[in-house]
Amino acid sequence: MILKIERLDHHGRGIAHSDGKIVFVENALEGESIRVEFTKVTSKYIEARVVDYIEKSNKRTKSKCPIYEECGGCHLRHMSYEDTLSFKRKKLREIMNKYAGVDTEIDIIESPEKRYYRNKIELKVKDGIVGFYKKGTHDIVEMDRCFNAHEAINALLLNMNLFHLKNAEVTIKCNYNSELLIIISTDEKPDIEIEKLREKHKIVGIILNGKTLFGTDNFIELMDTFFFKESYNSFFQVNRSVNKILFDIVKSSIDENDTVLDLCCGVGTLGIVASTKAKEVFGIEIVENAIKDALINARMNKRDNIKFVLGDAFTKIEHVKKKINTIIIDPPRSGISEKGIKNILNVSPQKIIYIACDPITLARDLKILKSKYDIKSIMGLDMFPYTYHCESITVLERK
Repeated sequence: MILKIERLDHHGRGIAHSDGKIVFVENALEGESIRVEFTKVTSKYIEARVVDYIEKSNKRTKSKCPIYEECGGCHLRHMSYEDTLSFKRKKLREIMNKYAGVDTEIDIIESPEKRYYRNKIELKVKDGIVGFYKKGTHDIVEMDRCFNAHEAINALLLNMNLFHLKNAEVTIKCNYNSELLIIISTDEKPDIEIEKLREKHKIVGIILNGKTLFGTDNFIELMDTFFFKESYNSFFQVNRSVNKILFDIVKSSIDENDTVLDLCCGVGTLGIVASTKAKEVFGIEIVENAIKDALINARMNKRDNIKFVLGDAFTKIEHVKKKINTIIIDPPRSGISEKGIKNILNVSPQKIIYIACDPITLARDLKILKSKYDIKSIMGLDMFPYTYHCESITVLERK
């Protein structure tokens, strides 16, 4: 079947129509005529793959990644980098307008590093084949190099045979010094050739099924001028260069007399950055390991005006007795809970700095918050180049 692509959806897929149904097509650009094969047909929509390009867009680029056509890790490598930013800018504006009733220009800050920017990847091992999931399947596309991953991670990929894994999930983390933490989840008892791996790579720890098999379960990360202890299961932004930009924006949004509440604070990164300018900072986080790391991080960075609380950030707000005038929040993809929104409004800070990885849940929350707050700015951050994902930071001020 031949289709004409009308536009792109928010996942970067081409949109066409067939027999009154909407058709989503991976790796297709607006204006292209394509021959497709249907891969999924439902009562409401169809998913399809390209069999042949009859008429290509003049904006189409050839990806240098040899597995891009199959791999599900990237979505937009058939675009120029400038066009991916335009796509994300339009996506954020449309979502904010549709779901939050906010119509404003939104800029996207580009990533200084377009390749090899990720300090963490998650691999699948199936029947001895190491790689990522193929697009839309649980089949594995074999690979020994990722254009997104830090070069120290790519070097390790060449020696994955030394782990002797048949079926497993493997997460590899890398820090500023090219040191590696390797986290393995498997039902097997692998005979890992640790010494051979150490000869070639800066491996500081191997964690097997939650237990430290070798070395330690953490390392030190350097972001800008800050040092952070990062445990193997703590959350940390994957793009170091964009994270530095985020730090700068957060710091510039803080006033010297602010008392700041950092919700979902993780290992304390944003709160510690804020504490270099604010009067006092309180961080709340539900993950115990993250709070332990945060306490160490505050000491490492010589910050004595920040305190941390273990617990659900959205309910523990009620236990903070200080008068809070600024809230920083970097919630999970699900956004702020209904209880959390209520408690934030009860605290009634003068300013809210909202970092989001999902624009849909951000828009949902802003629709409620804007009844009491003016949205001063929404800015996109290209934390994940050549994917449809986009980080954002929104600054709100009480009316």
